[in-house]
Amino acid sequence: MGGFYLGQLEIVHMYLFGGVKFLHFLLILMALDIITGIFKAYKNENLWSRKSLFGYARKMLVLVMVIMANIIDQILGMNGAVTYATVLFYIVNEALSIMENMAELGVLVPAGLASKLKVIESGNQSFSEELREELIGSKVDHQLNVAKIDNRISAKVDELIDIQNEKSSEGYTKDEG
Repeated sequence: MGGFYLGQLEIVHMYLFGGVKFLHFLLILMALDIITGIFKAYKNENLWSRKSLFGYARKMLVLVMVIMANIIDQILGMNGAVTYATVLFYIVNEALSIMENMAELGVLVPAGLASKLKVIESGNQSFSEELREELIGSKVDHQLNVAKIDNRISAKVDELIDIQNEKSSEGYTKDEG
């Protein structure tokens, strides 16, 4: 009467995620990615609550994508193929993220894999800059504009100093003056 039993939770699980294999493995990898990400952020002195909150939200969106894949799978009658492929894609993505975190923490990673991770990392630089711009907003644009103006002013000052030095060296030398 009014109670809750574990069977109801299993029914919800089956309805949302279907009978997809490896979902528990994906959840474990997500947890490991969060843990290694926190260690990496701590090591790099970049532990930022907003950034981690964004990462947690991304993990939740991954689960939403798996649910959507399951719904599409049921509509198309694919017998779990779409959901299975989606879960496998996210498993690979989480595994790569964990390896990238571990490599930054100093754990030995095979040389070929480390070079590939550096390529992935350099590709993610623009994403992190986009994220920073999105979170900070126009403040970053303003700072970049100020830096550009400052660089232009510095270049003009250097140019004026060079012109002044040329004029002073053309007119007379110190011994003559």
